[in-house]
Amino acid sequence: MDYTLIIAIATMGGLGFLFAGGLALADRKLRVEENPLIAKVNDALPGANCGACGKAGCYDFAVNIVEGNAAVNGCPVGGDETAQLVADIMGVEAGSAIKMYPRVLCRGGNSEAVSKLTEYYGPLSCAAMDIVSGGNKMCFDGCLGGGDCVEACPFGAMIMNENGIPEVIEELCTSCTMCVQACPRDVIEMHPEDRNVFVFCKNHDDPKKAKDVCSVACLGCGICARKSDGGVEMHDNLGVINYDKLDQNLIPFDKCRTGAIGHLRKAEESEN
Repeated sequence: MDYTLIIAIATMGGLGFLFAGGLALADRKLRVEENPLIAKVNDALPGANCGACGKAGCYDFAVNIVEGNAAVNGCPVGGDETAQLVADIMGVEAGSAIKMYPRVLCRGGNSEAVSKLTEYYGPLSCAAMDIVSGGNKMCFDGCLGGGDCVEACPFGAMIMNENGIPEVIEELCTSCTMCVQACPRDVIEMHPEDRNVFVFCKNHDDPKKAKDVCSVACLGCGICARKSDGGVEMHDNLGVINYDKLDQNLIPFDKCRTGAIGHLRKAEESEN
């Protein structure tokens, strides 16, 4: 028999036994017991791992809830039902989870935005158009119409309408914010579902140029700001709403020649 082989096997076996014992001892001494509430809270969450709560995923959100660093009603995807389940596990009051929806703050579609004299040829994604040439429209702040937001939505809650502007299907929307992240022009923002007054424009051009590039652009006239008592402020030729001060009854909607500031739903008169 080859004693060298026997010695090698014995040595390797001994080392393996020694290392295994060391790992077992380290596991016993260094183990950090996980709070069982974390697993329970994680099981109560939707499991979408979308990041809409502001955390890396559902498990990270569960850890933060248990550690007291996140509210039990902080999951916009699960809504009030999930908030109540998590509250029951944690033994606290659930409160009300405010449903957030993406709002497309641009109405400069194919029929409103002025096209460039030279047509764009290349990848039709918004990300590519924004980098290469800015797309086919003269406005360099508005929706590019490539539909990256639609492609990014994992729930089929966004479509491109016939005018080349994305629309949200609220019944399918989970507030995951993927569409917001996909837009290179930042024309999609998350807002509470009952918020009804918006400036549907992101254009910062001077009044003359803004009028030349889009028929529904904010012209920077400032009428809404002067009449709003702080509810609307002008920033670089664009009206920006301060919702903490907004009183929609003070806004002269009829004075806005392009309709850039207005209601999301005409039939609803929200206080926001």
